[in-house]
Amino acid sequence: MDSPAVSPTPLLKTNETSVETKGEGRERFSSRLAFYFSAVGSAVGFGNVWRFPSLVFEYGGGAFFIPYLLALFLVGIPLLVLEISLGQHFQLGDVGCFGKIHERLRGVGLASIACGYMLVTYYSMLLAWTFNAFFASFRADNFWDQDEVSGTEAKEYFYQTIIGMDTLGDDLKPTRLVGMNVFYSLLTWVVIYFSVAYGLEATGKVTYVTMGFPLVILFVFLGRSLTLEGSGNGINEYIGESNWGIFSDHPEIWSRAVSQIFFSLGTTFGIMTAYGSHCKRNEPAFLNSCVVALSNSMFSFISGFAVFATLGHLAYLEGLDSVADLEYSSFGLVFGSWPVALGTLPGGQHWIRLFFIMLFMLGIDSAISFMEAFLTVLHDTKLFHNVDRKRASLVLTACAFLLSTLYATDAGLIFLDSVDYYINFVIIFVGFVKCVAAGWVYKIETQIECLGPKIVFVYITTTFGSVLLACAMWFGVGNAAAGFFGLVISYAMGIAYVGYLMKKKMHEDPTLTWSDMLFDLTMGNVMKLREDLVSSVGHIPVAWAFLIRHFIPQVLLILFFLGADATTIDEEGNEVKVFGSYGGYATTYQVLGILTVVFAGFLVVSSLVFPNLYEALETVDETEKSVDKNNIDEIEMAEKDQVDDIGNEQLSKGELA
Repeated sequence: MDSPAVSPTPLLKTNETSVETKGEGRERFSSRLAFYFSAVGSAVGFGNVWRFPSLVFEYGGGAFFIPYLLALFLVGIPLLVLEISLGQHFQLGDVGCFGKIHERLRGVGLASIACGYMLVTYYSMLLAWTFNAFFASFRADNFWDQDEVSGTEAKEYFYQTIIGMDTLGDDLKPTRLVGMNVFYSLLTWVVIYFSVAYGLEATGKVTYVTMGFPLVILFVFLGRSLTLEGSGNGINEYIGESNWGIFSDHPEIWSRAVSQIFFSLGTTFGIMTAYGSHCKRNEPAFLNSCVVALSNSMFSFISGFAVFATLGHLAYLEGLDSVADLEYSSFGLVFGSWPVALGTLPGGQHWIRLFFIMLFMLGIDSAISFMEAFLTVLHDTKLFHNVDRKRASLVLTACAFLLSTLYATDAGLIFLDSVDYYINFVIIFVGFVKCVAAGWVYKIETQIECLGPKIVFVYITTTFGSVLLACAMWFGVGNAAAGFFGLVISYAMGIAYVGYLMKKKMHEDPTLTWSDMLFDLTMGNVMKLREDLVSSVGHIPVAWAFLIRHFIPQVLLILFFLGADATTIDEEGNEVKVFGSYGGYATTYQVLGILTVVFAGFLVVSSLVFPNLYEALETVDETEKSVDKNNIDEIEMAEKDQVDDIGNEQLSKGELA
């Protein structure tokens, strides 16, 4: 008897089922609370504690909240909704999501995670320095044991001893690797490795501690600082006074506010896309985005109170007239004035150590999330989706550790400061191309089919060409009035030509109407994206679609050129462009920073021109993975049944004989 044929019917049923349960094999957050802890933990980091309060104080006190809140609600939250929704809808990381929008846009997602990877190599060194400072507080020659340490002395101790800048010459060229920082960097990367290597479940458990503990400590610091003498003066200088002239004196305040939002929320780095992809497809993405964004901003706001209340007390003890006479920004704050102020409290040594623990825990969450974004993208690709997570994590963390040794030199802070400045430009650029991809490229083939390529591309050229022309006049020629005039005239002329083309199209096809064509041209792409996302992530306001298409990309383009046009006064009293001469550092540092901008641009442009260049990053979604696994299982079961049938037949023949 011939062997019975294996019926293909079960395989077809398996395929149908796997499509309906897309993403069922993907690792999930155990609960919405776990997602909140991971996402908020990723968002909240060093920047909330030292960068936000110092920006508020530096840029007009309460006046800074105007650009900050506008950036939060009009740029930050919409971009956060976009990233979380795309990840949740497509069940993929950044490269996969933008590749689904169009195969030529893989470079957009790749630029995003590349920015995150470049950033985490120096971000990890901040953690290493924090490690170093914490353990140094237990040594016999503990710096904090001295009486009446000033903020300036503490900052110098941090620069010279912790970072190891005491061996730098006047040319600021690196001369050595600082052994202790290499060791603490290795220790930091070991912690990161074990936090990401065992999957989302382990990462979630880590964030419960590393997010929860700093939150408790922050409120302890806040409560204690508010009881100190002089704290009220510090808080008054934090938000009690507003310098409204800051908007005309320092127009870069707008780009600084947007950059702070991007850094703080973790958008444009692929992090939130990755976290969204690990949510169930019916999770309310808009609600989740608002919770994450507002929690992050609230942490920043409360941190500012704790910081400046403590600094107010220190200014009181030192008999200073203002907090401005202290070190209140960046490293001068977190490794200078703030720990010095904590050291004045009873049991000051322990307060300082607790402070360093809080800093490390705040930072480690963000470092973990950068790696999680990269790992998610890696495992989504057909080339690497079967690679063991532990092995992939080991390779990524080992490479990042080797790259981070650049910042473990005695010039590490100079390298860090330079690259960090230019990363600001990169993330604004990435945010711009992400919005263009979502709001202008999504389903563009359908739009071209309906309206014709000429109408579509003339409209796109008019929209962005007029903004570029205005920027050239504003920042190139230096005439704001001419720039505004050029914007209005060029846009009006372009739209008039688009109207002519549309009227011509209507003559060719009488079924078309002005209203339908205008809607398809101005909002068709992004409203289709919103419709598709809503099917997976729940309610998304129509206003979100408008912002993604007609507000955010144009604003980010202007802010990019605004930042590039910023000037400063050099040592000789001359006004010079900051871009290309940041900090007065040597050309080597400028080139390294500028290369980060060029690299991100290369990834985007090369993908647009040569889409096959990144074919290795083609994604395999969870449906295909499920189908592959189920097909293998079905074939194995069918073969087993076939063997059993043959065995039973032979047994039956034997019994009859």
